Amino acid sequence: MPLKKATTVNIKAGATDQVNIMRKIDKKITGYSVSAANEDAKNLAALAEPAVTIEQMHEKFARPETLEGSTYKIKTPLSDHALYITINDVILNPGTDHELRRPFEIFINSKNLEHFQWVVALTRVISAVFRKGGDVTFLTEELKAVFDPTGGYFKSGGRFMPSLVAEIGEAIETHMKKIGLIKPEALSDVQMEVLSEKKAEYEVRNNLQPSAEGFPASADLCLKCHTKAVILLDGCKTCLSCGNSKCG
Repeated sequence: MPLKKATTVNIKAGATDQVNIMRKIDKKITGYSVSAANEDAKNLAALAEPAVTIEQMHEKFARPETLEGSTYKIKTPLSDHALYITINDVILNPGTDHELRRPFEIFINSKNLEHFQWVVALTRVISAVFRKGGDVTFLTEELKAVFDPTGGYFKSGGRFMPSLVAEIGEAIETHMKKIGLIKPEALSDVQMEVLSEKKAEYEVRNNLQPSAEGFPASADLCLKCHTKAVILLDGCKTCLSCGNSKCG
């Protein structure tokens, strides 16, 4: 009597056990095996989503022939000549869901050669940090925390700048907000309305005229936003620029 041919069935459990597959078995089952759930899920994921190579910024990244950038003008009362800060960006993974724009290099030019050496050194160091990759937003806080021992200066709008380096850091921060690396912290419409009401109430109560910067001339300097816009109202020191308030 001839022997029947045996059949081995491989039963898979895991991601496929929810799919009802009806198959008639008309031969004798001689053995079975159960595949691991995690292994089966990995196989399905590999079939469903092809591997995508994401390009990251690093030191060996080759500079493209053409880069897009922006130039920012800095005019300080410390010099008769303005500084022009140019920041060029590189676009990683263009045309994909992982597209990202990052700063690649920085140049600072001016007719004033008084700060030539440290400006060149600063641009080279900042450009090297840009090309290093990772989170480069910390540069803005480090530069903005530099204070000039001879004293800072006020910009138009009542904004105090502790040093020229700090203003360079602010220009870099403005650029990073523009390309989306830093999310801007803007006041809501309700907060702006409350600050406007406080400002009007303060001016009426003290019979004051607003300064050219839009804040009372007697306002103090805010230690948070470095704007001369702090007034004392209802026992609380409130900044009319950023909304920072302290009661005491």
